[in-house]
Amino acid sequence: MKKTLFDKVWDSHVVRKIENGPDVLFIDRHMIHEVTSPVAFLGLKSRGIGVKHPERTFATADHNTPTINQHLPVADPLSANQLRALEENSKEHGISYWGLGHEKNGIVHVVGPEYGITQPGATIVCGDSHTSTHGAFGAIAFGIGTSEVEMVLATQCIMQTKPKSMRINVKGDLNFGVTPKDVALYIISQLSTSGATGYFVEYAGEVFKNMSMEGRMTVCNLSIEMGARGGMIAPDEKTLDYVKGREFTPEGKAWEKAMAYWKTLKTDEGATFDKEVTFNGSDIEPMITYGTNPGMGIGISHDIPNAEAVEGGVATYKKSLQYMAFGEGDSMIGKPIDFVFLGSCTNGRIEDFRAFASIVKGRKKAPNVTAWLVPGSHKVESAIKEEGILDILNEAGFELREPGCSACLAMNDDKVPAGKYAVSTSNRNFEGRQGPGSRTLLASPLVAAAAAVTGKVTDPRVLMEKVETV
Repeated sequence: MKKTLFDKVWDSHVVRKIENGPDVLFIDRHMIHEVTSPVAFLGLKSRGIGVKHPERTFATADHNTPTINQHLPVADPLSANQLRALEENSKEHGISYWGLGHEKNGIVHVVGPEYGITQPGATIVCGDSHTSTHGAFGAIAFGIGTSEVEMVLATQCIMQTKPKSMRINVKGDLNFGVTPKDVALYIISQLSTSGATGYFVEYAGEVFKNMSMEGRMTVCNLSIEMGARGGMIAPDEKTLDYVKGREFTPEGKAWEKAMAYWKTLKTDEGATFDKEVTFNGSDIEPMITYGTNPGMGIGISHDIPNAEAVEGGVATYKKSLQYMAFGEGDSMIGKPIDFVFLGSCTNGRIEDFRAFASIVKGRKKAPNVTAWLVPGSHKVESAIKEEGILDILNEAGFELREPGCSACLAMNDDKVPAGKYAVSTSNRNFEGRQGPGSRTLLASPLVAAAAAVTGKVTDPRVLMEKVETV
């Protein structure tokens, strides 16, 4: 029987099939953070049980962490309590814990790949919707709720109904100035935020083959924003080169054995998907969102569509534009902005900072812009300094903050004020996502950089020398 990549990984992890019910799926890697784990640990305590496989669980603090003065006590009482609970629970159960000040600390979906916790063919879960990031390695990775976090801690298994399969092909080459973030936003704009609901997506085609691993992580990260349970890309030589030699990666004969298996992880010729769609890379340009969900995106040179041209409710569409204070038919080019956020599990990696720096080099931050540049981990922070990127940023008037989720979801002090516009490299632009009343424009690091130096929405291609972006 011909199998898809998704089928191969899923089926190899099924411990038990429940008739007319979900599968019991074994979980290889469980990543936890301070927000969704405390109640799960309380559940274990109330039942008098421990963690089944603490060596398969990894804890890092990221959502509530401050991005300045991390050496000081966390001021917010709720955040401080959650961080303390993560540390205490990890120590009690023998779980690897990377808290504030630890050299391995960072955003959960950044540090996982950095240290080789993320591997091809694995099942990976976390109490965070953007766990789909890890699918870039040919893993099945998805977010889970707090009760499911408790289930995995207790049993190293989870009960899940197997999703349907979808393949998204993007053929050809990308145009100058188009990044993986643009590819993802384009796909979501075409399929809508519910277009992949009920599916697990495999990304295929030349565009994804040509992407770096960091670019693939960005694409898989955003799978959840079109309703998918997760997204994955078949491992190839780029994948193996990235994984090799990292701390939690197999070594010696174990590496050879793992590599032989990983090379089998691809969709069989002739395997069928429940749904398949195809796009052309040449149709994509730098993207930007104009509304209050990630599907409300357009090529940066386009005008905001009229309500009648958009699928869905007209009233809801107009309400979204009213919240953003935009009008039908408006051009996004030239819209004034107030904040720029570079970071998150979507775009907080070293390639994202390289791209941002390629635009701001030799220019100055616009005086009306507040910029939060937040690396996804201390590894990224170190690379920024070692590669001279920090010097470029400082000369242009920018400051580098410390690792964390930051303004992606505004669970710390990095909140965009009400009514202000933020060009953000994160993953969601819901009402108030980056602070009560804030207005978010999702974009790539190149678009964010162009806005940061001009103070308005600007097509980055007008500022660019030809640089490699994927």
